[in-house]
Amino acid sequence: MRRPTPAFLAVTAVAAALALSGCHKPEARDKAAPAAARAVTVVAVQQRSITGALTASGDLVSRQEAAVLPEVSGFRVSAVLSDFGQYVKQGQVLARMDPALLEAQIAQAEAQLAQAEAQAAQAEDQASRVQGLDNQGVLSQEQIAQRRFQARAARATAKAQAAALKDLRTRYGKLQVTAPVSGLVLEKTVRPGDVSQGGGGTPWFRIASEGQIELQAQMSEDDLAHIRPGQRAQVTLPSGQTVTGVVRLISPEIDQQTKLGFVRVTLPVRPDIRAGGFARAVFSDAAGTVLTVPETAVRYDADGASVMVVLANNRVKRAPVRTGLRGSGLVEILEGPPAGTRVVGSAASFLLDGDLIKPTDGAANPVAAKPVAAKR
Repeated sequence: MRRPTPAFLAVTAVAAALALSGCHKPEARDKAAPAAARAVTVVAVQQRSITGALTASGDLVSRQEAAVLPEVSGFRVSAVLSDFGQYVKQGQVLARMDPALLEAQIAQAEAQLAQAEAQAAQAEDQASRVQGLDNQGVLSQEQIAQRRFQARAARATAKAQAAALKDLRTRYGKLQVTAPVSGLVLEKTVRPGDVSQGGGGTPWFRIASEGQIELQAQMSEDDLAHIRPGQRAQVTLPSGQTVTGVVRLISPEIDQQTKLGFVRVTLPVRPDIRAGGFARAVFSDAAGTVLTVPETAVRYDADGASVMVVLANNRVKRAPVRTGLRGSGLVEILEGPPAGTRVVGSAASFLLDGDLIKPTDGAANPVAAKPVAAKR
């Protein structure tokens, strides 16, 4: 029998080693699989309160504005007694017009009234003298009737002169333009020497009643549903300062073109809050308690928003979601996994469907972030 050569023995040994190595590969791969699982933070879909979830911007406007115009025409302004930026009281004189022409007319009307009163008294005296002389033959009935008619006509003339005098005196009182309400003068357009044009033209003064300024903020129909009267809001002024306002009223209708409504936020009376400015409001507790996840848990890509749901076997699966309000580091889930579902807390983990993870429980609530604008 021929003995195997050394070369043959070497080849056989290598082949046997490779065969044994191949037999152990599946076991090594199985042992390495648990080590390949990535440790990630897992949070639950929960009902939470989103604070500062809604913001809105708008103009600062006076709550109630009074326009002041002269009520008489053709009189020259002799003095302007108030300026914009001043606080005036109801009934305070803001401007005066030259009364010289009207004073002359009043003097003339007073003289005419005195004359008419004298004529009426004379006519009434003559009429009284024929009292009881009807059908007595002393005077004809025609003469008696004529005296009575002249008395009534003279009295009517005196009343007309009295009414004309009253009109002139009323117009004289209107030569002083007064404030109809107490408040802050926002605008003044009149100057000494101007001629009045009653009942038309540009208002001489615009007054913010009681100096009260409000924020009229524009909001979408969906966002208005989260606002209620009496709700507080933090309003940032043009100067950068922040004041606390209160929602006074909500728009009863939505603009058909823009699909926007408005809310009126009452602000404190302060000299640095000026009508015509621009301000931004962050509404407190606007959303109440809603279904939420941390903002970091939502991934946005070409297919839309999604979260990575953790299954019972610690593998992940992509679940599409529809998001709503945002604030305090949270985002509202309008459509998606139900409450209690575990999701990956960081959308930046770049996990794929079926990936195995090592879940680590995250905090029940994320650290409150600065309020941000509502996004849908």
